[in-house]
Amino acid sequence: MPSPSLVPDAVAERLELFLGRMRSESAEYGADAISFLDAAAGTLVGGKRLRARFCHSGWSSVARFHDRNAVEGEALWDLCAALEIFQSAALVHDDLIDNSDTRRGRPAAHRALQSAHLEAGWTGDADSFGRASAILLGDLLVAWSDDLMEAGVADHPQAAIVRAEYSRMRRDVTTGQFLDIAEESAWSVNPGATHAERALRVVSLKSARYSIEQPLLLGASLAGADADQLAALRRFGHPLGMAFQLRDDVLGVFGDAAVTGKPAGDDLREGKRTVLIALTREALDASPRNLLDELLGDAALTDGQVSSLQATIAGSGALDRVEGMIADYAREADRALSGARLDNAAVSELRDLARAATVRSA
Repeated sequence: MPSPSLVPDAVAERLELFLGRMRSESAEYGADAISFLDAAAGTLVGGKRLRARFCHSGWSSVARFHDRNAVEGEALWDLCAALEIFQSAALVHDDLIDNSDTRRGRPAAHRALQSAHLEAGWTGDADSFGRASAILLGDLLVAWSDDLMEAGVADHPQAAIVRAEYSRMRRDVTTGQFLDIAEESAWSVNPGATHAERALRVVSLKSARYSIEQPLLLGASLAGADADQLAALRRFGHPLGMAFQLRDDVLGVFGDAAVTGKPAGDDLREGKRTVLIALTREALDASPRNLLDELLGDAALTDGQVSSLQATIAGSGALDRVEGMIADYAREADRALSGARLDNAAVSELRDLARAATVRSA
């Protein structure tokens, strides 16, 4: 099994080289633009490098099935690093949409840009500047992600299939993000019995495919995977991605702020219509259900109100049901690896990654 630091270290190296090139090519833009590029670079610091790890494992599971001594090339590391840049773009826009003040224990990008405006003594509304700049910052990161991916696969024999999967990933996650926003309003005109199904569609598009399934397929495609190998990785990646996001939803309500880097109950203040909330509503009588609907999405929720909502959700049985769903999805994913035509060492690594993705506190 590779060193735990192999992927993060290799990705950090590729990012450093890429950012150095971006700064060099952008020197003519002036000091204000360079500070904007520095802000974009700052979003790439930290994180679990989950997507890069799954991309690497997808490549390894196929490449080393055919050649035990296969060696990672620059194309793979560029692809892994490109995924991490795209993840940063998604987080910048996600924090802006959700009005989140923090990310990984630090100010969210729009808040950092707001502070930069104030510190520079510029005129105008610093909050508006921070929000507008964060939209552009996320767009820049998307462009950087494409630039690095394209440079990495330019002369690669599997370039076409990698480009197609990468494009699908971008479309899926963007549509999933819209559906996530839409559900915060659309829930009220749809029957309660459909809420969980609608929330699961968001989970699939916004996270399950993009976080795990598609990075796996991208790495495997780069290694020249055949149809059976891609199918096995898809059967593993999608349910695992569902479990991963459901765990994220649980942490968004019950997570420890000191560990997650975001305030406790943040999803409650943001009004997220998750599977957890849908199942809670199903179990409640009209009066407590109406109170839940009234409080959900109130940015001014007190700690006491958050605690009360947490107790309501847990008491309804929804938390236990979601935990059961996480376990079921994880078992489904694990079964998909049995007998698959994939490298045994890589399969072991995938199972370790699966446990880390579903049994976590941040």
